[in-house]
Amino acid sequence: MAVAYLDTQVAVWLYYGKVRKLTREAARVIEARDLLLSPMAYLEFDYLLRASRINHGAATIYAGLNSTFGVSLCALPFATVADLALENSWTTDPFDRIIVAQARANGNAPLITADETIAEHYPRAVW
Repeated sequence: MAVAYLDTQVAVWLYYGKVRKLTREAARVIEARDLLLSPMAYLEFDYLLRASRINHGAATIYAGLNSTFGVSLCALPFATVADLALENSWTTDPFDRIIVAQARANGNAPLITADETIAEHYPRAVW
């Protein structure tokens, strides 16, 4: 089956059961594809926890996403992803640079994101 990546915010919404925030197109892609999470999004969960923006740690969120939605961590080599991230000069956010590069490195896979800046710069962004 084809894959799609979850941006951090979308992954958090799914974990906390906020599926009503998803667009129809985002929900359709989530249902139709195997879902992957960039290890950078996994790390971002910890940043969000430390900033008191979420209430659960990375391992807990990932375990919930894995058991409920079958989300897997992407295992592409980091060197490949980092090389592509260098081209994402449209942002200085290291999380966005790596997450988009992860999708690009995997055959320009769809990236489910509500982030308008990502959508402007990554043609396979889905929202």
